Amino acid sequence: MKTLSLSYTKSLNKFVQIPLKIKLLTLLLSLAGSIGVAQPNLIPADAQKAARSVRPEAIEAHMRYLADDKLAGRKPGSQGYELAAQYVEKQFKTLGFKPHGQNGTFRQAVPLRKAQVREEASSLALIQDGKEQSLIYGKNFILSPNFGQTSSDVSAPIVFVGFGVSAPELGYDDYSGVDVRGKIVACFNGAPSTFPSNQRAYSSSAKQEVAAAHGAIGLITFSLPTDVSARVEANAPRNRQAIYRWTDLQGRAQRTFPQLRVIASMGDSTTRILFTKAPKTFEQARLNANQNKPQAFPMNVSLRAHTQTELSDGLVGENIVSLLPGSDPKLKDEYVVYVSHLDHLGIGRPIKGASTPGDSIYNGAHDNASGVAINLEAARLFASLPKSPRRSILFVAVTGEEMGLLGSDYFASNPTVPKNKIVANLCLDMPFFFHPLLDIVPYGSEHSSMKMAVESAAKFVGVQIAKDPIPEQAVFMRSDHFSFVRQGIPAIYIKSGSTTGDDRNGTKLNLDWRATIYHTPQDDMNQPFDWNAAARHVQLQFLIGYLTAESDTRPVWNAGDFFGTKFGSPTANKPK
Repeated sequence: MKTLSLSYTKSLNKFVQIPLKIKLLTLLLSLAGSIGVAQPNLIPADAQKAARSVRPEAIEAHMRYLADDKLAGRKPGSQGYELAAQYVEKQFKTLGFKPHGQNGTFRQAVPLRKAQVREEASSLALIQDGKEQSLIYGKNFILSPNFGQTSSDVSAPIVFVGFGVSAPELGYDDYSGVDVRGKIVACFNGAPSTFPSNQRAYSSSAKQEVAAAHGAIGLITFSLPTDVSARVEANAPRNRQAIYRWTDLQGRAQRTFPQLRVIASMGDSTTRILFTKAPKTFEQARLNANQNKPQAFPMNVSLRAHTQTELSDGLVGENIVSLLPGSDPKLKDEYVVYVSHLDHLGIGRPIKGASTPGDSIYNGAHDNASGVAINLEAARLFASLPKSPRRSILFVAVTGEEMGLLGSDYFASNPTVPKNKIVANLCLDMPFFFHPLLDIVPYGSEHSSMKMAVESAAKFVGVQIAKDPIPEQAVFMRSDHFSFVRQGIPAIYIKSGSTTGDDRNGTKLNLDWRATIYHTPQDDMNQPFDWNAAARHVQLQFLIGYLTAESDTRPVWNAGDFFGTKFGSPTANKPK
């Protein structure tokens, strides 16, 4: 790996003031970590050899093709996405992987439904003391489309339910002791700060599901005053775009709750009107929320809403599914699934500061040509083994991640192998290799026995395991691994940690990138990628999956784990 030489030179420079013996010893340890050294009894020699054969230049080549302007941002249903799909197919064919989509092909069709609110035909009003106050779309409120019907009407009293979280297993329930059947619930965005990061992220995202489960017929969400990024004004352009969901064989849109006849978000100042005649003021409710106290009470105000939705079918995304059959006569019928999203945002409005003035192509180099490229190189390492792992390996390049994890959710819900035979998932999305990879954040490892494979792989590669430096970003909920968690399948999602090896702050680099480049045309190949760091990601992906595929037992959720309890079944992912 010739690209490692520069990092070795930098390492030498650090030790010029250290006595020679210590200097040489430290350098040798540094080199060992860079090329990957582990105890031979933990990782078989063939796997060690394969891991060391990683090619940084191959990762770069894959990314340069997938992020090229001619692919026009790889939007699902576009010619650019088709070119990307053909490229990925060709790579798997060349490696000797077998097609494992539908009808003997690499493709799995993902039927999608588009829903767009017709703003001019929609309305919302508050009713209090017999007086009706009409609100202004885009200023006071924004509506979500109704996937169940094109025209939806509702008029009902509003009940405030704190964060709108029901998590008795975490000792918290805003719905305790309150009957919201036939009513509209209103709640703050977010979840109690006392929740662990991943559980907090899930609870923040599950408000519609929880409201529907408790019999509510509508949902209003609003931000705390301190949560500027969640305000309706800040999110209006994004929240007014069309929404997509995948449909089942009966044509029903999934991950939707048609019984919620209105789903609205309100601005901060508008929200205060709701509390005018409530038992508590907005400020009292805010303080209770900040103190993580469950709360619920009638607001003594009603809401009348009309949502007009334009629905359309016909767009079909496609996942690319490839198989490396396992070598064990029994375990080959179980599967370790790798996933990375192939899609991006296509062509949009130019963003000031793009490397090319007027550039409107959202190339998605880091998001997520990088993840696809790294998984392709990990697939090559598997193909280079003299003998396949005991379990079978599936690589899936999914569509519609940017639309809401649609391709991965479709595959995890409708896999091309028996669902109960999928033992684990490894996801890669925006791993962040803009500095040397010295530590990693393995999202999900704390929830299952996959932690052991992660630790062994990290030791081989020579990286430390770190805690999530940006828990407020809710990363655990934001990529395709969570589609598998929903199906009770243990999953791992690895991103770079914050250690850079120099005076740069890795967390600041990450947050700055998200603030200035994420989802803009600037996410192209004109970025300072560290290809050696990308190669280490390949080694990690390969080794974690390899060790999982070789193990005598399949991964299991930790006893009493929040996600294992919520989504795991009594028979899924148990040792055999």
